[in-house]
Amino acid sequence: MTEVEETNTSEDLVDRVAAIDIAKATGTVCMRLPHESRPERRVQQVWNVAATTRSILELGDRLVCQGVTRVVMESTGTYWKPFFVLLEARGLQCWLVNARDVKNVPGRPKTDRLDAVWLAKLTERGMLRPSFVPPKPVRQLRDLTRTRTVLLQERSRHKQRIEKILEDAQIKLSTVVSDLFGVSGRAMIEAMIAGERSPQALAGLARGRMNAKRDPLIEAFTGQFEDHHGFLCQTLLDLIDHLTAQVDRLTARITTAIESLPGPDGTPGSGPSLVERLDAVPGIGPTAAQILLAELGPDMRVFPTADHLAAWAKLTPRTVQSGGTNVSRPTGKGNPWLKGALGEIALAASHTDTFLGARYKRLVKRRGRHKALVAVARSILIIVWHLANDPDAVYNDLGIDYHQRLIDPARRTRDLVRQLKALGHDVTLTPTA
Repeated sequence: MTEVEETNTSEDLVDRVAAIDIAKATGTVCMRLPHESRPERRVQQVWNVAATTRSILELGDRLVCQGVTRVVMESTGTYWKPFFVLLEARGLQCWLVNARDVKNVPGRPKTDRLDAVWLAKLTERGMLRPSFVPPKPVRQLRDLTRTRTVLLQERSRHKQRIEKILEDAQIKLSTVVSDLFGVSGRAMIEAMIAGERSPQALAGLARGRMNAKRDPLIEAFTGQFEDHHGFLCQTLLDLIDHLTAQVDRLTARITTAIESLPGPDGTPGSGPSLVERLDAVPGIGPTAAQILLAELGPDMRVFPTADHLAAWAKLTPRTVQSGGTNVSRPTGKGNPWLKGALGEIALAASHTDTFLGARYKRLVKRRGRHKALVAVARSILIIVWHLANDPDAVYNDLGIDYHQRLIDPARRTRDLVRQLKALGHDVTLTPTA
């Protein structure tokens, strides 16, 4: 089979490029330019630059004077950010590339100089593709949402430590109370810290529906809670309260940042509308909608289609073919913050009586729980792309019986009758009124 590919030399081949192999304290720069008198030759310069603001700005001035049009750097932790931000401010086109895409040829020596040269050669031949780096407002929103996620995780760890302390004191409160840090559970823990040891008095602090569990609570509070346990619990409760206050501050800051987030046309105000429309999707709450907006941004022009977005998030099945054999491979890592949020959303949506819940129940029978959740997460990401790409789009659930409506009743009836006859039954059908 013959395929013809149109190649635009002006786009695929870059005459003046620079590549930076970035480390923590320095960066090795390789600049490749056309030869002044011999067009078929290239002039190459390699030097080291300190990873300080002044040195990077001087590097930007030098590259601009040489007419460099594209600067490519490899993603290395967070060390690429000063080079990317400062050189971009100088008007240079900066590309951040995946380290897997620029891996050197095996067997060759590996040094910072050779890595920079290899990266520059790949750049000038148009063999690289840039990674998605959102604009500054979205990057700042990302910092806020990721910090909130970390603090929420840390708060959950402190809550688990308190439960372990109660278990060490033979207090089985978590076996009776569903929410250990609800109104009743928190009041009971604070009473024990204050010195209350009577199981009857502690069980009397139950509120609402927990009043019906008085006898199990008395049995659960029969233990050996001492002042040592009270000191540890109070220390952890203080940390939990402090983290809760910080999470509330971050949430308020995130809400303000979303309100001022510019839309695809540059005008602010599209963020809150998008969060509200995302909130209508099963499994997505306000917090998850904010995380999706921070990780993807409001401008979907970066991803031409929904399939591009799913492939970028590593939620598309990957097939490797060799010798006529197709082998399924893992989807890949992707953005851990995005995939973590999508995993929680998919798990919540799988328990709903909606199209997404029905999709999970259909897939989990033959594909297993993990693959079914990944498929639901991909469907949710497709929905997110359409909502973000079209400002007038709203979510309309297809219904739990969507797949059943696609089935031809006559054909389904014939299949069932054939199966029953194969089992040795004589089938007589009587249509209902």
